[in-house]
Amino acid sequence: MYKETTIEPADASEVVEEVEAKEIPKGEKEEIKEKVVFTEDKKKLKFYEILRKRILKFAEDKAGHTAGKFTEYVLTLPDFFILLCRLAVDKRVPATQKVIISGIIAYVISPIDIIPDFIPVIGYIDDIVLVVFGLNIVLNEIDKQVVLDNWSGEEDVLQLLQKITLAAERFLDKNILRRIKKWIRHIK
Repeated sequence: MYKETTIEPADASEVVEEVEAKEIPKGEKEEIKEKVVFTEDKKKLKFYEILRKRILKFAEDKAGHTAGKFTEYVLTLPDFFILLCRLAVDKRVPATQKVIISGIIAYVISPIDIIPDFIPVIGYIDDIVLVVFGLNIVLNEIDKQVVLDNWSGEEDVLQLLQKITLAAERFLDKNILRRIKKWIRHIK
């Protein structure tokens, strides 16, 4: 059994309760991954791979240094989307957190964004930042092991969340950041 209390709340006025989580049994973990990763559905897996390749190709061909570090972070969006879907069906995630997760998923798939998705690479920056900010809120309420059990990306998810948060705070327009944070507050 895991017990985690090291994550600081985003707002000093928030109270963070201790959360206990059991490690998910291996059989159940594989069942969740099968449901959400679509490993048996070649059509859905192909879509996932095509999406990654399109983003990577554009970044290599067009963006160069302009998109900077965010191009690399945007490439993690499919991994974060899969994580969100897995968390949405994980029995260890409380219903209140699943509402937040569902709101984040809805934002990512919605055609209406703070930065329109039709702008290559840049159009996905608000999506990745909103996902990361939302996951940080969720992490305040659930054990980090739940996130680790559901992550299938290549990089350490907790370090990646920190890197993207720091980059967003440093380089993203304050107006856009304010709008992203406001949107997240609405789904809380």
